[in-house]
Amino acid sequence: MTRTTPAVPLWLAHALRAQRGPVPWSAVVRGLLGGGPLLAAAVLAGRPTLGVVAAVGAMFAGINDRPGSRRASVSRIGTPALAGATGLLVGTSAGDHLPAVLLTLVLTGCGLVAGAVSALGPVGSAVGIQLLVGTAVGAGMPLPDPGWQRALALLAGAAWLLLLRLALPTPGSLAGDSRRDFRFDGERHAVAGVYEAVAALLDATGTPTALARRAALTAALDHAQDALAGPRLRRYAGSAAERRLHARYAAALPLAEAATALAWAGETVPARASEGPRRLAAAVRGGTPAGPLPAPSRSAPALRALDEALLRAAVAFDRADGGDLHTRRRSRTALARTLLGTRGQEYGLRVALCFGASAAVAQALYQARWYGQHEHWYWLPVTAVFLVKPDLGPLASRVLNRAAGTVLGALLFAGFAAVLPHPGGLIALVAVSGALIPVAARHFAAQTTVVTVLVLALVMAGGEPQASVARIGETLLACAIVLVVGHLPMPVRRGGALRSRLTEAGHAAHAYLTHVLDGTGDRAVRWTLRREAYRTLAEARGAIALASAELPALARHADGADDFAALLELLVDTTTACAVQLDDTGRLDTRHAERLAELRDALDRRREHLGVRLPELPVGG
Repeated sequence: MTRTTPAVPLWLAHALRAQRGPVPWSAVVRGLLGGGPLLAAAVLAGRPTLGVVAAVGAMFAGINDRPGSRRASVSRIGTPALAGATGLLVGTSAGDHLPAVLLTLVLTGCGLVAGAVSALGPVGSAVGIQLLVGTAVGAGMPLPDPGWQRALALLAGAAWLLLLRLALPTPGSLAGDSRRDFRFDGERHAVAGVYEAVAALLDATGTPTALARRAALTAALDHAQDALAGPRLRRYAGSAAERRLHARYAAALPLAEAATALAWAGETVPARASEGPRRLAAAVRGGTPAGPLPAPSRSAPALRALDEALLRAAVAFDRADGGDLHTRRRSRTALARTLLGTRGQEYGLRVALCFGASAAVAQALYQARWYGQHEHWYWLPVTAVFLVKPDLGPLASRVLNRAAGTVLGALLFAGFAAVLPHPGGLIALVAVSGALIPVAARHFAAQTTVVTVLVLALVMAGGEPQASVARIGETLLACAIVLVVGHLPMPVRRGGALRSRLTEAGHAAHAYLTHVLDGTGDRAVRWTLRREAYRTLAEARGAIALASAELPALARHADGADDFAALLELLVDTTTACAVQLDDTGRLDTRHAERLAELRDALDRRREHLGVRLPELPVGG
């Protein structure tokens, strides 16, 4: 099969790509009620600079306010806010007491820590960003308020938006049978999405779209798992509504397994096969019993598994006595391995070099009075923070979108600042910009535009003169620094983080396959291993997509990774089909055994080229 070269390079296509979806009206309302009212209250109290910091905390909380459950939002918003407050304290203390050279070394060290923490996942990435932004603002934006007051103000702003997230119901959550449990509408939506994804996969079985539907099912399961497994005071679900959702999520796992096995077989299934999961999805959304389900079809092992899973789901829906989420908590050793391993080293070194270099250049420009009479030099290192983070997108895409968004945002703000009354107009601009952040999050350039307007309005409200032209110059300079540093040779091998993810996915697939072929019959462990295998594969796929969209000098390190990940996905899909076959007959047929042998040989040929270390894969006979 020959591959055609796309008309637009991947690095440019990624920069132009935008997400789609309905307007998140709940998040829009929270953004409107976030930073604007806080700034207004601080101005009325005669403490505008603290209001600026509180509004910044609310702004970051709004950026981290992703769809999902209220419980998950506590760690998604709260943990980065704590890191930002810590950064403010460190930056303020270092900026007040250290000379320029030592201050640059401290900021570089913070960049090393923040980059390594970013390797832990999305929350870790947000922690790293806010730690560095807080450090840069604390050191490079001197204000009359003590550092501890600024840190508390940042936490207060994040806490205010988190309170809105926890207390305000979403549209439609007060209607129907679910009105008493609107606190769990995020979990309910996520679990219903799993059943809908199962139905969509069943509809696509035997068609070319089946693989994409299976990937969508994995994403739905990941999202539901994260929504239900958020931080809690007790180990187990504490209310009947929550136990019901846990039971309904657990009941979806055997359905997902059977649907995956049917998709692997590649044969179309009766249309009524997807009716049951869709009725279960509607029951989850409405908080109602499952009701009657369609008649079974038991002509094949996977169809028999689907029928049995539907029956178990109906029982689980009626009992609602809780269920295992089948998550595997990472041990401290695993976390330390990620922080100190290849991925943490690669992220940490790149972030440290870019952040440290930008801070050094910013201080040199400050000493040369390039900034004018004021003492604020934070913009350059803060811009570098958002440009250098590898998990936020390909480097070229980030640079293009950041530059375009900053230029447009600075020009828009210059126009607004010329006509709006002060400070009332600036407060209104902050409120409107906060409301636009959830919508603008679909594209990095749009989000940068809105955030630039919001931050410039906050800075002017805090007493700094309008400096749109200077901000454009600093942003373009930060883009140049990150582009140069991002392509410098590193002490660690390029692409190491990508190979690390593929290695993790390979080990998870091996553990899942070994358990299935051992024939222990422990389905709870099997579903846990299956979830881990698909989750790590999805993370690897995302990392490969980003690496492939880099400029050619960096993208070449991802050559062959996508094909290897595709083979691992086929292995995990085949393992799932084997599990269903073994449940039904107690042995593998020739088709399953031959497919496993083919995939093992193909993976052996490719892993040496990529430098991925995997244990020897077992093959059932």
